Amino acid sequence: MAPVSKTSTPRLGKALKRSFFKRDVREVARDLIGATMLVDGVGGIIVEVEAYHHTEPAAHSYNGPTPRNQIMFGPPGFAYVYRSYGIHWCVNFVCEEEGSASAVLIRALEPTHGLAAMRRRRHLQEVHALCSGPGKLTEALGITIAHNTLPLDGRPFALHARTEDVDVVAGIRIGITKAVELPWRYGVRGSKFLSKPFPK
Repeated sequence: MAPVSKTSTPRLGKALKRSFFKRDVREVARDLIGATMLVDGVGGIIVEVEAYHHTEPAAHSYNGPTPRNQIMFGPPGFAYVYRSYGIHWCVNFVCEEEGSASAVLIRALEPTHGLAAMRRRRHLQEVHALCSGPGKLTEALGITIAHNTLPLDGRPFALHARTEDVDVVAGIRIGITKAVELPWRYGVRGSKFLSKPFPK
């Protein structure tokens, strides 16, 4: 996927409804690559995600519901936002049937909408660094705990299906110590906007 220039804004695909997320979390993760994610009109093309399933110990839901992860056990198509290492927010999309407690972590975006707002929030100009990590993109899009439990098919969220085929690559997830062998990290092959390159 070619970098987007400052003057171009890619056309948006059809709006994604909550039913889109009522599928296997790995299928949803793959299909989110190339989709557009906006929060109050600010965002870009999803270029990297990770899938988490309640049956594997890296998932927050593995040991059952808690006040923090309760939204994961509800119906699909809602946002799960949590604080990582007490520093930054991470945003996840709840998937599968109610009770499955599975979700997709959004790891990186290619900025396409609202770059001025992103640069102001991130205090930097370099477009490739604005959303190249789960904490970076939430800061750039203004996502906080206030967005936790909100539906993904209503304001302030807007999600749109990809409008062209993308070359999706898979690899092991990043920054975890359990279930490290599962190749459930997905991204756009060769994208300059990833949090970390995929092995060749």
